[in-house]
Amino acid sequence: MQEFLEYVVKGLVQHPESVTVTPVERAGVTVFELRLNPSDVGQIIGRQGVTINAIRSLLQAGSANKGLRCSVEIVEDEK
Repeated sequence: MQEFLEYVVKGLVQHPESVTVTPVERAGVTVFELRLNPSDVGQIIGRQGVTINAIRSLLQAGSANKGLRCSVEIVEDEK
């Protein structure tokens, strides 16, 4: 699922080299922490969160077929 998420996100952003996806286990759910260039955050969220919600839906559908539970969070590193 991590490779799928990286492929989708890198296809949507202006700076694909700065995209990192880190899986973290939390209470039986794999949460993929998405770090990217600050200028690309709005592109991934989309208008009213439509894009990120579509990515989450695809990830949940794909992971359900494999018997997994997954989620996505955008992590903004504070400087």
